[in-house]
Amino acid sequence: MTSQTGRDTERQPEAINIEDFQLLTNYLRTHFLIDVKDEPSICILGGGVSSRTVLVESTRQQPFVVKQACAKLRVDSDWFSSPDRIHREALGMRWLQTLALPNSITSLLFEDKSQHIIVMSAVPQPHRNWKEMLLTEIPLYSHFEQFALILGQVHATSCHNPGLRKIFGDRANFESLRLEPYYRYSAERVPSAKEFMKKLIEETLSQSVALVHGDYSPKNILVAADRFVLVDHEVIHYGDPAFDVGFSLAHLLGKAAHRAQFRHTFLVATQLFVSQYLRLVREADFGPEFEPRACRHALACLLARVVGRSPFEYLTGQERQWQKKTALQLMTCPPQRLCDLIGLFLER
Repeated sequence: MTSQTGRDTERQPEAINIEDFQLLTNYLRTHFLIDVKDEPSICILGGGVSSRTVLVESTRQQPFVVKQACAKLRVDSDWFSSPDRIHREALGMRWLQTLALPNSITSLLFEDKSQHIIVMSAVPQPHRNWKEMLLTEIPLYSHFEQFALILGQVHATSCHNPGLRKIFGDRANFESLRLEPYYRYSAERVPSAKEFMKKLIEETLSQSVALVHGDYSPKNILVAADRFVLVDHEVIHYGDPAFDVGFSLAHLLGKAAHRAQFRHTFLVATQLFVSQYLRLVREADFGPEFEPRACRHALACLLARVVGRSPFEYLTGQERQWQKKTALQLMTCPPQRLCDLIGLFLER
């Protein structure tokens, strides 16, 4: 186009919202992702707070998922992060295809940097979300083993890789989506945890030893034919693998505390997850303080998931108070071994 000054300027594409199905359909046709005459079935996929995600089904091709990053995350407090992070997710998907277990990562099909949109293959139906299964059914030990296998494989295969360190060295998304809303914000709300969080943040930023998923939780595991598929990679970076272990462990312990009737099953299953993971990475050099660091991350995340910007929505008010109190108590003298942490947390 020509401006009033006579200089050529590049027209910026009008922003679209993929949850507007007509706009999305036109977009998919324009980018040859569906046939011009195709009238696809589109539905919104829930579960996340950072992005819009929809499933597109057509009689003419395989189903696929369209995801678009939001600048403001969908939580009660003000929580912002650059939508450019979705392109880090696209980069993560490309690399995880080679690093992770076979068939545990969906395939990237399309990327639009102007609209902050990616398109990926859909996990075959029928499938279920593991978080929902953990909250409604009897936990299965085999699932906890798979959870350990995927994480251990990624950490072990990426350990001390200079190429990956260069590609994934930028930790801006990790800062805005994890350190600020989980650790710094929690420290502001709970002054007694401020020094603990401050030291943990410094320690975390000093580590750069393996590829870190950054959002390794049951919410991001889809179970298809009893096979785990990992999704949602926008926080992936090269850093401290102890964060992934602590972050995921906090999710498992929170559910164990909530589902009192299955607490012993969760205890055994969570210890199985830890022992299986440690066995898989025993040859990797994550530093002599790796397991104590993972314990500290677990405690920090347990506190953050009740006082931070993204609390566990399934906990009752009493359970939140209990989790906060227990995490703070254990922070005064953190366990050095993950299995000890699991036992102490559930005992209290």
